[in-house]
Amino acid sequence: GERRMLKQTVAHESGRPVVLVDSITKVDPGDEGAVVVSGSHGGRSSGEFALAVPFAAVFFSDAGIGKDEAGIAGLAMLDGKGTPSCAIGHETGRIGDAADLWEHGVVSRVNRAAAARGAAPGMTVREAAAVLARQAGGR
Repeated sequence: GERRMLKQTVAHESGRPVVLVDSITKVDPGDEGAVVVSGSHGGRSSGEFALAVPFAAVFFSDAGIGKDEAGIAGLAMLDGKGTPSCAIGHETGRIGDAADLWEHGVVSRVNRAAAARGAAPGMTVREAAAVLARQAGGR
């Protein structure tokens, strides 16, 4: 059957919810401070949505990265706000399927804010989420 667009909290890391969203368009101000794992590509349009709410960290599919790194343009945009963001290898998890990315995803790229807090390519999404939640500190 047709899968509904997922949005669910699947874990808490260092007291922060880990929210899975198949599309970054499903986030809202109530998700402030969460670690968000999005099934969306990490391009500019996704970056715009992610900038609207202050998150502890945001994960996107790298969507193959693509021409002029368009698939991960959002990572640099989020660096502008100091928000850690990671791209997930498109061969490790299904684009548009946040649960698959959470279960199986491996980080392919990190922005400067994420690297500064200890996230690195080659980590699983779960490992990187735990590291970034820990480093986010209390607000």
